[in-house]
Amino acid sequence: MDSTPHSEGCSDASTPLPGDFYRTEGYTPNESVGYMMRRIISLLALGVERELEPTGLTNAQWVPMLKLYTGCASTAAELARQCDLDAGSMTRLLDRLEAKELCRRTRSSEDRRVVNLELTEAGLAAAREIPAILCGVQNALLAGFSAEEWTTLKSYLRRMLDTAQTLNASIEKNDKQN
Repeated sequence: MDSTPHSEGCSDASTPLPGDFYRTEGYTPNESVGYMMRRIISLLALGVERELEPTGLTNAQWVPMLKLYTGCASTAAELARQCDLDAGSMTRLLDRLEAKELCRRTRSSEDRRVVNLELTEAGLAAAREIPAILCGVQNALLAGFSAEEWTTLKSYLRRMLDTAQTLNASIEKNDKQN
């Protein structure tokens, strides 16, 4: 077993390890899974924003609206966690959505410290369109895939996501212990 440290989690060509798909020598960034996923996400976001343009929603705005619409969050703190945003960014985003009269903040009657969020009628109407737009853009990206290939792709992505979440949780646990 080689105990030589490997630069940035990659092994060099002389010490291949099981599961080491990338090597420092000859590494081509635009052929990496990370690069391709980042480009796909960027192009997906661009396509969604283009389709949402008539509604006036930006890529940053439709995500929290969909989270509110589907019941994934009901407070600014929950929404910030769901959208991976800090509290300040979420507050500014909610200010913009409120200015567009798409959502409103209402103080909880049970706990005055809690501010609940709800979509307005205009917000509900806009949010109802989001799933169809997401389906259309994603289906366009998957053109040419068979149902079996689509299912296989999702299972591979799910495995990568599960692994990434496990690694992240382990790192966070270690950080808390140190």
